[in-house]
Amino acid sequence: MTETAIPTDVESAVLEACRRAKLASRALATATTTTKNDALYAMADALVANAARIVEANAVDLERGRANDMSPGLLDRLELTEQRIAAIADALRYVATLPDPVGEIRRGSTLANGIRLVQKAVPMGVVGMIYEARPNVTVDAAGLALKSGNAAVLRGGSAAASSNEVIVAVLQEALESVGLPKDAVQSIDAYGRPGARVLMNARGLVDVLVPRGGRDLIQTVVRDSTVPAIETGEGNCHVYLDASAPLDRAMAIVLNSKTHRVGVCNAAETLLVHRDAEDKMPQILTALHEAGVTLHVDDAIADLAPPAVPTVPATEEDWATEYLSMDLAIRMVDSIDEAIQHIARYSTGHTEAIVTNDIDAANHFVAHIDSAAVMVNASTRFTDGGEFGLGAEIGISTQKLHARGPMGLGELTTTTWVAYGDGHIRG
Repeated sequence: MTETAIPTDVESAVLEACRRAKLASRALATATTTTKNDALYAMADALVANAARIVEANAVDLERGRANDMSPGLLDRLELTEQRIAAIADALRYVATLPDPVGEIRRGSTLANGIRLVQKAVPMGVVGMIYEARPNVTVDAAGLALKSGNAAVLRGGSAAASSNEVIVAVLQEALESVGLPKDAVQSIDAYGRPGARVLMNARGLVDVLVPRGGRDLIQTVVRDSTVPAIETGEGNCHVYLDASAPLDRAMAIVLNSKTHRVGVCNAAETLLVHRDAEDKMPQILTALHEAGVTLHVDDAIADLAPPAVPTVPATEEDWATEYLSMDLAIRMVDSIDEAIQHIARYSTGHTEAIVTNDIDAANHFVAHIDSAAVMVNASTRFTDGGEFGLGAEIGISTQKLHARGPMGLGELTTTTWVAYGDGHIRG
């Protein structure tokens, strides 16, 4: 996002959208759980009913992406099929079944002077989202914002512009069908990067901003936004094979973590192998190669590769890279502490996994890893709002203030203190 002058008409249009969202947020803040759930079901049904129309628009985005040499991983994120749309709709229906966080009492007490004090959950107000090539996020953000009583202003990027235009129109129609304001979900894609910069600085109209995408996008938002931002997403995730890791478990977890879906932030990018587990590597390297993974390895791992398995020498850059592709960096370590030190140096704080049969090693790993999620004998791919039972997620926070890990309904609320007195005055 280069610092060029923002056209006056763009600034006016985006700020006006934010003002309308602010008004809509007031209606949502007092909407009943039943009304919000009715809207979620209506949105889900509308997506399924309009699936062919959405897929047609998505095909335009995919064609543009291929013409612009978009990576296979990003194209996979961008693609919508009728099956994926049905799954997205099911996620909305699941959100409707979750407890409404608004009004939840977080804590309370009666003070010595008789005042009854409660801290309760209330909506943020207006949630802004800036993201890339992820039309599913348009629905996830809208649904989670709605259930938590917030309005959403979305900037989904040029890569998914055609898909998002149709999706937002469908969602707005569904909102109106149950008597909620359509301005509760708005897109500012039409205003491009200048519009995104206006959104980033709409402090007072937008209450929180959540970026999802690559490192450049996330860091730009975190660095330049005057609206409070929650850092999300970049995932240089690690799998560590401990000395006691069983071959079958190690094979399954490594393959799933790397190859299940490569273009997502919870895919593994680095495999660390304890030297005492090296006997398992010929089979694991062969399986990764047969799955189509390019292996970026250190010298110790290269010596273990069978003749039919090609490898690429790993560089310093490989250890720090979020590939989002069928590439994996692999390094041999002499101890669990060396693995932890490697992770501490190169991790983005997203998800790390250990494969082990040693409970002491598992506990040591968990205690010393500083990431949003730590997996013990499970794939990194489980760091996900749906998999964690939160429904759809608005993002995976890798920062430590307010929210960390998958962000569901609770993370889209803040709190208000309410004091109930009986004519109390302070002396």
